[in-house]
Amino acid sequence: MSTTIKQLRAFVAVASTRSLADASARLHISQPALSVAIRNLEASVGGPLFNRESRQLSLTPEGQRFAARAEQLLENWDKSIEEIQRQFALERGRLAIAAIPAYALNRLPPLLARFHRLHPEVDLALEDIVMEQVLAAVRDGRAELGITFRPDDLAELAFEPLEDSRFHAVLPPAHPLSTRKTLRWADLTSLPFIAMNRGSAVRRWTEAAFSECGKPAHLFCEAYQLSTIGKLVKEGLGVSAMPALCVPQMAEYGLASIPLATPAVSPQLGVVFRSHGALSAPARAFLQMLKEARGH
Repeated sequence: MSTTIKQLRAFVAVASTRSLADASARLHISQPALSVAIRNLEASVGGPLFNRESRQLSLTPEGQRFAARAEQLLENWDKSIEEIQRQFALERGRLAIAAIPAYALNRLPPLLARFHRLHPEVDLALEDIVMEQVLAAVRDGRAELGITFRPDDLAELAFEPLEDSRFHAVLPPAHPLSTRKTLRWADLTSLPFIAMNRGSAVRRWTEAAFSECGKPAHLFCEAYQLSTIGKLVKEGLGVSAMPALCVPQMAEYGLASIPLATPAVSPQLGVVFRSHGALSAPARAFLQMLKEARGH
């Protein structure tokens, strides 16, 4: 027979009051039910915990040694239950997010600020890392949510789409093409092109677009951060192409961002999380916030 929390509460109440009547009133149960709980506990531990030879209950030596331990067990139990209740109520907890730098810089700060205002006791952890590392962080459990472009391989992951991020040409403000409403990828092939590093998703998409339009890019140099590419374009070293997610950042640099067509390249931006297992309450709440902000 296993010991239950109900039995421990019954024992502690009787041990502290030395009265079945007072203990039953404290626990809001009948005296017969209280007596049964004490007898079941004694059967579980293997011997009597109370002397029953006099009118007033007293603890046996074993009962005296067990009383302090039982109180500690109940205190730990109550604290554990309170802790998990507060986590489900978003009064405590931790939210770990991994996001590609472009999203972390251009979209995430106001969302995290709003989440913090609503749930100030939830600790926040953010990794702004490249797409491949975002996927690894979620798969490894370092982050519950990852914000990135849809990967080709979703093994072990689920994907919640947020928006399509059409590619834009990024040009110096005085460039002859900067006043156009739209551009073709072919319009960029005669210009020095600053690309993302090989192996990145952005590089694969740009190379596929140039290949589809039938003209290779005139590669000037490559960089590992879109922000670095923006600075190079600002200095007049060439042009580039980036997802629409980066348009606000490029505007801060004073650059022109023109939508690219023919071919249209619009990778899907979204949230990845492990496909097996439940999300924590903070992660569920933030995912819902991302969905509500979708398209805004």
